[in-house]
Amino acid sequence: MSRNIDLHMHSLYSDDGEFSPEEIIAMGKKEEMEIMALTDHNSVKGVDEMTEYGKKAGIKVISGVEIDCVYKGINLHMIGYGIDHKRKEFLEIENEIFEKEMAIAKIKIEKLKENTDLIVNEEKIFKIAAGNIVTGEIIGEVVLGEEKNRSNPLLKEYFNNGAKSDMPFVHFYWDFFSQGRIAYVPIEFRSMTEIVKLIKESGGLAVLAHPGNNFKNCLEIADDIIKEGIDGIEVFSTYHSPEQIDYFYNRAEKNNLLMTFGSDFHGKNKPHIRLKGYPVPEKYEGMKEKLVEDFMGKLK
Repeated sequence: MSRNIDLHMHSLYSDDGEFSPEEIIAMGKKEEMEIMALTDHNSVKGVDEMTEYGKKAGIKVISGVEIDCVYKGINLHMIGYGIDHKRKEFLEIENEIFEKEMAIAKIKIEKLKENTDLIVNEEKIFKIAAGNIVTGEIIGEVVLGEEKNRSNPLLKEYFNNGAKSDMPFVHFYWDFFSQGRIAYVPIEFRSMTEIVKLIKESGGLAVLAHPGNNFKNCLEIADDIIKEGIDGIEVFSTYHSPEQIDYFYNRAEKNNLLMTFGSDFHGKNKPHIRLKGYPVPEKYEGMKEKLVEDFMGKLK
């Protein structure tokens, strides 16, 4: 592979990101990155800033966004690449989701208290959130930072090099607040079909993000999603096992879809993930240049 590319990363404009676009570009420069896409959660506010610093650093920046949506009752993420990020609909979606998240903040904290014996310092949670979305990661940071919770059997795997100690805040979110978990509070996201339509109307490419992480044991749902007219699948993701990479590679190849590469870099919430941190099995290395060329050729 002659070029370094990462098409999935988050800045502080995401509710769970840490670094500014300027800082991310500086990191990318050190990593000799050539192509980077900023894909903040439900936000395009960092695109112009990322592009500006990217030009100064000689890095090609692709405008992007990762939008929460729902398909057949399953919450998932759709990435839009090469979008016209100035369209008002993207800001409307960000504001809409922000308002819904703020409305359920106290509810999900209460559900955690009701369904566990964990000590939860609500005041500290809201202080850290500082008027922004109260994410499961923030709640996890506070709960896991409480000394008296360290001996709770529910949290055994989060400490002392346990299975979930690699990114404890994110695992806490997944274990307690993600869809189907005991403290989950549903939000009515827009339909995936609507989001795909918006991305395409804005001149962008609609790519299904890390499907192996969202669908777990029902990977075949991707076949139905493909029929909805998406442009590609994030095949190479930090969340995908070698078997999942094979599965989604084959699905994409069979349906003539783009295959993308993404680390899903966030910063402190996913400390083990670095830019360019996605796995590419050796058998696919020789194909990577063509996949990148196909993707870049499709961008308008």
